[in-house]
Amino acid sequence: MTVTHERDPIGPKNAWRLETPGVEGWSRTARPGDPRKYFMVSADCHVMEGMAVFERVEPQYRQRIPRFEERADGAQYLISEGNRPQLVRPPSKDSAPRPVERSEDGMPARSRMEPEDQRRILSGRSVEQRIADQRADGVDAEIVFPTTGLLCWATPDPVFAMAMCRSWNRWVVDEMGDHMRGPNARILPMALIAAGDIDGAMREIRWAAENSFRGVCLGNTPVYGPTEFGKLQYNDPAFEPMWSLIEETGLVITFHVSTGKDPRASGGNGGAITNYVCHSMETTIEPIVQLISSGVFHRHPRLTAGLVESGIGFVPWLLEAMDYACRAHHVWVRPDLPELPSTYFRRHCFATFQEDHVGLALAEQLDIVDNLMWANDYPHHEGCWPHSAEAIERTMGHLSDSSREKILGRNAARVFGLQGGDHE
Repeated sequence: MTVTHERDPIGPKNAWRLETPGVEGWSRTARPGDPRKYFMVSADCHVMEGMAVFERVEPQYRQRIPRFEERADGAQYLISEGNRPQLVRPPSKDSAPRPVERSEDGMPARSRMEPEDQRRILSGRSVEQRIADQRADGVDAEIVFPTTGLLCWATPDPVFAMAMCRSWNRWVVDEMGDHMRGPNARILPMALIAAGDIDGAMREIRWAAENSFRGVCLGNTPVYGPTEFGKLQYNDPAFEPMWSLIEETGLVITFHVSTGKDPRASGGNGGAITNYVCHSMETTIEPIVQLISSGVFHRHPRLTAGLVESGIGFVPWLLEAMDYACRAHHVWVRPDLPELPSTYFRRHCFATFQEDHVGLALAEQLDIVDNLMWANDYPHHEGCWPHSAEAIERTMGHLSDSSREKILGRNAARVFGLQGGDHE
């Protein structure tokens, strides 16, 4: 039977977030008030930073940083070099006559937000706020990625992209430095790296290792934009020194959704779902397959890389598809690696998710529990914050206590070097 736990009033469009089958038979839970609560690490969270993250960009690039632009009709757009303009504020009501009133489907997104949605866009603005919010959601530690900072990669110029990444990295150290250092660190931002600028990336990786970062976030393509033959890719030998440096420093590699190309490639009816599924979520697959199939993990056995926010339902398919291609296309496969691609994924890779029934249904059967990390995606709409316990109860009831413990926090603690929260 489905039950609900209602903490705050919630509208009909978000009511599903409160549904839970309960925790009958669980010896421990994800509930914040449970003295035996799991140690929980959200492996994908976000800062809600403003344009101030670009203020540290070197003077020669300042005229090119992302900016807001207002049009004659009162509409406001977000402009960057690599993306089509993004509507931020619709045209003024007085800008043009309308023959009929706009339907609900044509209203701006903010006009359709329930209080729950408004709460999300107003959260994550300060370290103090996020600590309180995460504690109330049962989260003990978090791995942090940008929001506005995702625009650091939104240019086909990798040198300019690296300049914006440097600016974001220094901003986040100023904001979160006290919470990312030491054995009991609980807020771990990833250092942003534009790998297409190989020399700049190498310098920034060294800086990140010296400034208490536990990992780096690479764009899903080295150079922003669609994959094209002849364009620099992660299987290029030119990246060997970078992989060696990351291996030497012990930093974790992450690939986050919406970083390889403009995720808003489709417009019109159905565009929101099409873009999410086809142009945002799937973009993490190519870089990890390139690292596996080109032998990066074979040559660098201490590297670890993760796919962030793209879910885990595709992981069983990915493992089978890579192995099948390796066997069926053996005539063309180069290099001829000593082990199957799925072996390298299980040994070196992980994937994060918010709520993924399909991937979790096969987790134990396919022996991929050690490769999965839960996240609440705070405070984004795709995430389960502030109702993480209910989401966990909806999806993890079939798992063993040991599997839940690993997926909810132990795997992330192992990969990112987190201490504390050991259950006795």
